[in-house]
Amino acid sequence: MKRFSVFAAVLLVLAFVGVKLNAMDSDASDNQYAPKDPGLSVATFAGGCFWCVEAGFEEVPGVVEVVSGYSGGEETNPTYQQVASGQTGHTEAVQVYYDPQQITYDGLLQALWRMMDPTDTEGQFVDRGKQYRPAIFYADDAQREAAETAKKALNESGRYEDPVAIEIVPFEHFYVAEDYHQDYYKTNPVRYKFYTFNSGRYQFIDKIWGEDRELDYAEYRPDQNEDKKMTQSNGQTEQPDLQSFVKPDKAELKARLTPLQYSVTQEDATERPFDNPYNDEKRAGIYVDIVSGEPLYLSNDKYDSGTGWPSFTKPIKPDAVVEDSDFSLFGKRTEIRSAIADSHLGHVFSDGPKDSTGLRYCMNSAAMRFIPKEDMAAAGYGEYVDQVKPPKS
Repeated sequence: MKRFSVFAAVLLVLAFVGVKLNAMDSDASDNQYAPKDPGLSVATFAGGCFWCVEAGFEEVPGVVEVVSGYSGGEETNPTYQQVASGQTGHTEAVQVYYDPQQITYDGLLQALWRMMDPTDTEGQFVDRGKQYRPAIFYADDAQREAAETAKKALNESGRYEDPVAIEIVPFEHFYVAEDYHQDYYKTNPVRYKFYTFNSGRYQFIDKIWGEDRELDYAEYRPDQNEDKKMTQSNGQTEQPDLQSFVKPDKAELKARLTPLQYSVTQEDATERPFDNPYNDEKRAGIYVDIVSGEPLYLSNDKYDSGTGWPSFTKPIKPDAVVEDSDFSLFGKRTEIRSAIADSHLGHVFSDGPKDSTGLRYCMNSAAMRFIPKEDMAAAGYGEYVDQVKPPKS
């Protein structure tokens, strides 16, 4: 009810000038906002204020339309005022119409995590009550399994202090919200921005996700060439085919990599200490070669060496990296390179933790890509998920 009360004065003014706020009773069978394309798939989610969730999903590539409404309760054709009272059992929800050839259901789940708080089942941010509870309403077993897998991975990632508790329940009914709620962020941009800023939603999301808030949706686009990409029976994408990997030429590498990434991996440069993204990375996940994607290190073996570079006690497996003699700086050092792409990664030293291997694999962040645990299966590294834990403190 808090959001409703915040806007009470505004709504009274709108009513005075003739804006009608009464409900238009409708359900999923009479959804005038739904696209007519039979090739589209539908997903139903709740993440608190449907204005915000609708706006978030409409930015996802492959999403054609998002409709705000109510779901999860027993009341037939509820009005906004009835739902806001908390007596209907419904929660504010959205239906996402998306092209399954452009974005997967897994991609939608990853987008959902980045627009709400899945640990709060009593509301979302300033909006309190079960009428704002988050939920995933699955339409079939495939959606249910994908949602449960994504929830489990997110819970194990260590990203949140509290357990990920979002409910995953069967879809039953969806009742379209009143006309003035649809595309609210477009039709009422000033009021929408005022509400979202004061709700604390995006401040929370920025704090939790940081640089990982922005998704590369290309990773969640179904591959059109089945000869290049296969899917395992458990729904996880297979690891990139490293046996057939061919290292790109210099021109292509310069186009694909940042100047620092190219300098480090191809010219054996060293990035600045304490000024790189993975030195302070505390999440569970896997580190892979920036060029080939080959697995290099698990977060379990990462520790704070105090040197300013991400440091590990061992590689993911002995043959994941190769050693080479380096005489470029004051005597001999042992250089570490990736086994397949031959990228310069860093060096190994014998001053690591004595309670482990005694080694310090001192790596350059620029030579690697970090994949959080909750994203590993979708990225093709599902076989390592059960092994991953947060870094050593």
